[in-house]
Amino acid sequence: MFPVLSFDYQPATRIRFGAGALGRLADLLPAGARILLLYGGGSIKRNGVYEQLVGALAGRDWNEFGGVEPNPSVEVLSRALAQLRGTGRDFILAVGGGSVIDGAKYLAAAALHGGDGWELVCGRQPVVAALPVGAVLTLAATGSEGNGTSVISRLSSEDKLSFRSPLLQPRFAVLDPDTLSTLPDRQLANGVVDAFVHACEQYLTYPVGALVQDGSAEAVLRALYRLALRFDERRSLDWRQNMMWAANQALSGTLGLGVPHDWATHRIGRGLTALYNIDHGRTLSIVQPALLRETAERKAAKLGQMGERVFDAPGLAPGQVVERITALYRGLGMPVRLADEGVAGAGASDRLMSQLRRDGPLRLGEGGMLDDAAVERIVRACCDG
Repeated sequence: MFPVLSFDYQPATRIRFGAGALGRLADLLPAGARILLLYGGGSIKRNGVYEQLVGALAGRDWNEFGGVEPNPSVEVLSRALAQLRGTGRDFILAVGGGSVIDGAKYLAAAALHGGDGWELVCGRQPVVAALPVGAVLTLAATGSEGNGTSVISRLSSEDKLSFRSPLLQPRFAVLDPDTLSTLPDRQLANGVVDAFVHACEQYLTYPVGALVQDGSAEAVLRALYRLALRFDERRSLDWRQNMMWAANQALSGTLGLGVPHDWATHRIGRGLTALYNIDHGRTLSIVQPALLRETAERKAAKLGQMGERVFDAPGLAPGQVVERITALYRGLGMPVRLADEGVAGAGASDRLMSQLRRDGPLRLGEGGMLDDAAVERIVRACCDG
């Protein structure tokens, strides 16, 4: 007998999707808004996106802040926050991938918070108010454009933490697959893996009889698997539009409604990013195979289901499904152990375990099934193996 499903779901982000959608941004912007245009390293000024934004913002009160880095830090965002407050901005338009959008969410909450914004990130204070945010997606990976979660780093303490609130959900998101056409292969591969692991962590747990959620997760996972196999087609519109929508759906909220989640891969991976500044997607491909080998017996039912319904290979043993996933990552040129990123030695696992233990005893995975000893085995397998 499966447990009774129970959830509370209110989708709040308006999605404008399709080739050319960026050219129709203007009518989504609120009349009279004092807008902060937030972006990253400046690629939008080389690929034509910035010119389209300037056109959409013509006649409006706006200024800009560029330089939000991958894995956005409070140290850089503090400068954006000072500009936002000093110029009286009341709407944030985030243009970029998950890092820029996460940074916008932090600014939206910190702008109306009386204390240190890090209090919101680490959970010492709740988000009680936030400025509205709109998003223009230029890198498909995290799904941040359609949810209320933000992941922020603090360089001074080597922390990378997530916080969430319905108040942080973007009011709208423009998903134009044309914006992916000039991305480097590394970023596209990172995006495939990030989205794939997002779907896995809401699916590879244990059966609860959620037919719609399972079917939705399997559809997203199959799409990403096929996109990985067709990576040589990544410059085509067909590939780009399917990638953009699959990444959005992987973390839009619907896959995980009422079902158990396992975010242990992300938790451990964030530690690697904080310590070694490794791309988020690459930390996931390093950690997940080791984690699944550790948990294969307990996840056997869903791994078998994944083998049949995602890889079209009924009868695979749990360990064989894990190796299919590992091969998928290798085929994209992604690392599957820390040494593949040029970090080696026993000191790496010790350093990561010390970082993970700072907040108290470890209980990760669905139902806290991974205790400290299990987490250490996973960390040593992916860092020292």
